[in-house]
Amino acid sequence: MSVTIIFKIAAVGILISVLSQVLKHSGRDDQAFLASLAGLVLVLFWILPYIYQLFETVQKLFAL
Repeated sequence: MSVTIIFKIAAVGILISVLSQVLKHSGRDDQAFLASLAGLVLVLFWILPYIYQLFETVQKLFAL
């Protein structure tokens, strides 16, 4: 796993939290929730290959 993915996740987290706070203070709670959900889905799609690789490695490790 490279360090850049961690920085990407941190950047998305900061941007989404700021956007969510701005939307909440302007009275758009539904859009703030959707923005948070979109950020979560984006990050999950980024880390999905790493999770798959982890499960393959564990499976190869215990499949003697």
